[in-house]
Amino acid sequence: MESTSTFRRFPSIKISGHDNAAVTGCSAIRARLSDCCQNRGKTVIVAECYPGVDQEELLALLTFLQTDTIIHSDDLALPPGEIDAQIERDITDDPVFGIMTTRRLEEFYPAENLEEARRRIAGAASGIVLVYGVGASLVCDGDILILADITRWEIQLRYRRGLSNWRTTHTDLPRNEKYKRGFFAEWRWADRIKDRLLPKIDFYLDMTTQQAPAMVSGSAYCDALGQVARQPFRMVPYFDPGVWGGDWMKTHFDLPENGSNYAWSFDGVPEENSLLLDFNGKMIQTPALNLVCSYPRQLLGDRVHARFGKEFPIRFDMLDTMNGQNLSLQVHPLTEYIQQHFNMHYTQDESYYLLDAQGEDACVYLGIRTGTDAQAMIQALKEAQTGYKPFPAEAYINRIPVKKHDHLLIPAGTVHCSGANTMVLEISATPYIFTFKLWDWGRLDLDGRPRPIHLEHGAANIQWYRNTEWVHENLVNAVTTVYESGQGTVERTGLHEREFLDTYRVSTAAELPIRRNGSVHMLNLVEGGRAVLVSEDGNFAPMELHYAETCIVPEAAGAYRICSPDKVPVRMVIACVRG
Repeated sequence: MESTSTFRRFPSIKISGHDNAAVTGCSAIRARLSDCCQNRGKTVIVAECYPGVDQEELLALLTFLQTDTIIHSDDLALPPGEIDAQIERDITDDPVFGIMTTRRLEEFYPAENLEEARRRIAGAASGIVLVYGVGASLVCDGDILILADITRWEIQLRYRRGLSNWRTTHTDLPRNEKYKRGFFAEWRWADRIKDRLLPKIDFYLDMTTQQAPAMVSGSAYCDALGQVARQPFRMVPYFDPGVWGGDWMKTHFDLPENGSNYAWSFDGVPEENSLLLDFNGKMIQTPALNLVCSYPRQLLGDRVHARFGKEFPIRFDMLDTMNGQNLSLQVHPLTEYIQQHFNMHYTQDESYYLLDAQGEDACVYLGIRTGTDAQAMIQALKEAQTGYKPFPAEAYINRIPVKKHDHLLIPAGTVHCSGANTMVLEISATPYIFTFKLWDWGRLDLDGRPRPIHLEHGAANIQWYRNTEWVHENLVNAVTTVYESGQGTVERTGLHEREFLDTYRVSTAAELPIRRNGSVHMLNLVEGGRAVLVSEDGNFAPMELHYAETCIVPEAAGAYRICSPDKVPVRMVIACVRG
């Protein structure tokens, strides 16, 4: 049967003014670099690699230049065992959580090793000198500076296929621990290097798709990011299975058969998602985080940038349990806890917006039942971990029946999880890795291992006063009408006063103007086949958004309105940072 899905899994962003700036494939890249090396005499090419880039593939791409001297910057770093020892405290022995490192990549490169490499470069009288690898730019910037980059999602997929972390003796870690080392350490070092290099690179080399590299000039790449920062745009979503996953996204997004289910969709996470830049038909895939680093004020707005710096504070993702199972019962850390234990500046406040719900049993578990004895509940959770008996969740946790378009708020410290037969648009702050699982319904993960439980962390953060009455009064459908006319309505649907995000639901069968408040906006079309975003001042071309798609409207894009081109009711959820 032919699919009727309109969800776009590979949205691209057209870039103007640089029709010939990008090239794809090894032959075209080599020709472009050869042209740059002609008539130069001695030429030093520096290729800085993000950890996870296939350096053997990169070397094969670049050594066609009849290189006279090759320096592999990885060899200049400390031995793997010494690096492991230095970052041991940041990585910790926990299988999930580490501490956000304050280290810099430079700390792992002895000065004498770098100086020796510079002497080798100076001693080369002519020809091509190639410096490549992680930390290559610590040696020098060279005559031609290349940033070889890769998306975070592709790195994770390579971890699953057997890729080890950068320069470590721990080569056989489970994939979750590889991710942990990347998240808390490697990616932080590399992002600081990237942030310094982006304004001055000669070429951006996209190494995301193996054996299919693509390259664009540095000036065109930076201008392209500047164009994106002034218009609504979508990122490239990705989807992942989970033990509790359902089948709603398979049906609605026409996803490929994966043998089981899909649990998560990440369609609004700039730290993890990518951008697909279209240079006259030549595609460059690049981490969306590069945009945040390069144009934070234009993207976020001055007020939000002043508070969060080069961090994108809003996250949209989806949790699919339709014909699946309950999520793990969980709680997120309080602000002071995440600061003191993990070196994070803010915590994961969030909310569940119900895109869909099926049957009378659809529910969300939220908050503590009135009259619960805290010690008794913690003891019951401990006993459940031993396998003595299952945790009786409904004896201690409020079970809230839900339906489509309900919105439940979840400030940090609130026990929660979505139940089976729900499709949740999760709207949250971005420290998304910090989920303290309390109970996982006695099941194993997809790899056959028990999922980690963090009862000690969780118990330290549960807010016991958030009982049945408090939850219903403060967290369930706290909706107020902000604006209403013959053209439609704007409702504020959250979030709680402890959370820094605001959310609004816009409903129209015609068009409605959207008020800007000095913040970037993140949107999702939660009802209707399509809607169009139109600039009030002609700052950007109209952008069409399809059902369940997420997009970002930078602050620099200016005022806009939401239109229903088919004159049928549409609903859009908008999140922004509260003023």
